[in-house]
Amino acid sequence: MSVREVAIFRHNLFRISEPFIAQQAQRLRRHRPLYLGRLRYGDAPPGAASLALQDRVRGSALPLVAWQALSGDTRPYRRLLEGHHPALIHAHFGVNAVYALPLARHLRIPLITTFHGFDATLATPALLGSPEWMRYRLLRGRLAREGALFLCASAFLRDRVLALGFPAARTRVHYLGVDVDAIRRRDPAEETATVLHVARLVEVKGTAYLIRAFARVASRHAPVRLVIIGAGPLERRLRRLAGALGLGERVQFLGARPHAEVLDWMRRAAMLVLPSVRTASGRVEGLGMVALEAAASGVPVIGSRQGGIPEAVLDARTGWLVAERDVEALARRMHELLADPAARQRLGAAAREHVERHFDLGRQTAALEELYASVIDAAG
Repeated sequence: MSVREVAIFRHNLFRISEPFIAQQAQRLRRHRPLYLGRLRYGDAPPGAASLALQDRVRGSALPLVAWQALSGDTRPYRRLLEGHHPALIHAHFGVNAVYALPLARHLRIPLITTFHGFDATLATPALLGSPEWMRYRLLRGRLAREGALFLCASAFLRDRVLALGFPAARTRVHYLGVDVDAIRRRDPAEETATVLHVARLVEVKGTAYLIRAFARVASRHAPVRLVIIGAGPLERRLRRLAGALGLGERVQFLGARPHAEVLDWMRRAAMLVLPSVRTASGRVEGLGMVALEAAASGVPVIGSRQGGIPEAVLDARTGWLVAERDVEALARRMHELLADPAARQRLGAAAREHVERHFDLGRQTAALEELYASVIDAAG
């Protein structure tokens, strides 16, 4: 059987906060990924082919990128693809998919779109904040009519996508999955007195509520520290909050770190906390991939009862769910887990089993390839 090329479309390729896109594509066996976008924010996986508009210019690529964002002109991408014949385009995020749609139409190949979060939940006024998002709002109906298949990273997101008018028959849940072969369950001896938080430092992640809850816990558990991995516009404000609460070096801000280092921190954590909130603009956690990676490591997770998190964290079985913005409840669950090593081991073991059963990357990617084949065959 010949291996067919598929274009993995994302404007900003290889962002450190989006390892899941390349992780999924690199597990393809019957199809060969060709990464296609405007700019690279990191290195392509070893041996992988990638094409970016920045390759077409000497010096700054910003004028070309800005023009493409405003016009939606497919010609720069068509030139990049000379000599390549992808069988389909798989766009990540609906905002990117409206740019991929005319390209797919010109190439006469089908388009698959994966929705990850804000592209399904952001309120209309917030979508007017940038030319790309405005274009998405204007062309979303056309995407719904002409796209071949719409995949949603959680059942929660599928409900939101259907509410936007996408067709139920072509909209389905597809969990991306995590690599349970590469992420082995940690030895209990590896655990340290660390509460871990991995997130972009933006409002939707609820980091401020975690810092306030940790302040209530820290005095009762002398050795414990809070390690925050991630960068974002709220970092300075969050550092000031930790200082004002007298936490000093008990809270460590490590910034954005490579994925392998993040996994190493997970193996040492007593728990991972993901206290995400719904923002006024409509941002909601689509699923919480870091919660799945922690679970695969055998680490219990405390998360908000919000968005897709309850699909990743089973309350009282693989971790705990609390109401969003409830600092008292969050502190109480953190204290209970810190005080009960046996509960951490029990919940962590169940979390690993949950991920193996429902979120195995190999099994999920094999199912994705079946979808690829059916869409390609249907398109002739």
